[in-house]
Amino acid sequence: MTDRPSSWSLAAFAAPCLPLAALGLPLVVYLPEFYVSELGLSLGVVGAAFLIVRLIDIVFDPFIGGIMDRTGTQWGRFRPWLVAGSPLVMLGAFGLFMAQPGIGPVYLWLCLIVVYAGYSMMALSHTAWAAVLSTDYQQRSRVYGWWQAGNVVGMILVLTLPPIIALAFKGDHAAGIRSMGWFIVLLIPLTVLLATRTVGERQAPVVRHRSGLTQYFALLKRSSTRKLLIADLLMGLAPGIAGALFFFFFERIKGFDKTEAGILLLIYFVAALAGAPLWPMLARRIGKHHALAVASVVYAVVQVCAVLTPAGNTWAGMLVLILAGLPYSAAPLLVRSMMADIGDEERLASGADRTGLLYALVSGTVKLGHALAIGAFPLLALFGFDPKLPTPVGETALIALYSVVPAAMGLVVAAVMLRYPLDATRVAEIQRQLAARDAATPSHHEPEPDTHAALATPAE
Repeated sequence: MTDRPSSWSLAAFAAPCLPLAALGLPLVVYLPEFYVSELGLSLGVVGAAFLIVRLIDIVFDPFIGGIMDRTGTQWGRFRPWLVAGSPLVMLGAFGLFMAQPGIGPVYLWLCLIVVYAGYSMMALSHTAWAAVLSTDYQQRSRVYGWWQAGNVVGMILVLTLPPIIALAFKGDHAAGIRSMGWFIVLLIPLTVLLATRTVGERQAPVVRHRSGLTQYFALLKRSSTRKLLIADLLMGLAPGIAGALFFFFFERIKGFDKTEAGILLLIYFVAALAGAPLWPMLARRIGKHHALAVASVVYAVVQVCAVLTPAGNTWAGMLVLILAGLPYSAAPLLVRSMMADIGDEERLASGADRTGLLYALVSGTVKLGHALAIGAFPLLALFGFDPKLPTPVGETALIALYSVVPAAMGLVVAAVMLRYPLDATRVAEIQRQLAARDAATPSHHEPEPDTHAALATPAE
């Protein structure tokens, strides 16, 4: 296996991101509203189901991450879990997206539990697998650059499905939702097969160790882990809040209708896709943590500029959304690349490979950020915002929550990252010590490389 994976192998590896991202976006944006307005469940029942299952899902991550760290097969630690989670996601997604009027709360709860269990298995194993594709400080950013590009493409594709169904096939809202479900269900087996057959997995040194909740929380004692998780939480929460308030802001404050605002949102994600390769390039020049600091400052400045653009000006709106979209990809890919470096730091300190637990921590901050972002709605109401009746106080609160609060979070991230301890020089020294220790300890010798699939070349 090589420390510089080929572009083809990384494209194949990123393929499962398409259906996973296509599932993640509707779970937050489309399905809750669909179950209330189209299927007749109450707002309280739907809200409680999505929130509580998401919180249970956060607790599930360290459990499954610890099991992944103790998994040992000829096929690797993480690929078997990606495959195992696939039928659960397919089954749960089919139930969620194809639901008909008349279903009850129990149906929704069962489908959510199944889909979130499978989603956690797939997403966690996939991001942890990415961490072992290369040991090179810079190449790790390249790996996660492809991973993030796959996520953004998946979101763009799923966003285009409802309007395509409506315009080309005269389908209603429910037909658009079902098209999203079919997109996910059909792509999962194809993309997982492509990734697992094309890309190998670097085998970890065989070391018996405990990997559970105690070790999960012990990782938080490490300064580098705490700083990285703070950055990941805030850089997920900030655009999460802005995203939750997006349509309110651009309709109420900027004077666009829902269709125009939807086009602006699509432009935002296209810009995020364009930005995905920029941040690994910048990281090669100034280091990952400095690149993340730059991205967070850019994000903060653009969020403030969004308020200053003239209302109803489409070109100004497009420019702001392009500039806001460019740093969107920075945090997901750079944080996960940096977490792989922390994995080396942890293995040197403890002798244990805790890749699964480390990425369970990252998965937890993402889910916590999504849950907290929903808090923007009651907070907005508390400050006097009324969706139907414009008031000066309510609009001021909307501007502050959409712009000022996320911008402040971006500046905090920049301050935290400037004190981040793991740069390229430190990581290289950690890996030198690991290599020397592994070479001197027979029990740490790596097994034979995976002959089923090569990392840099397609399977024969």
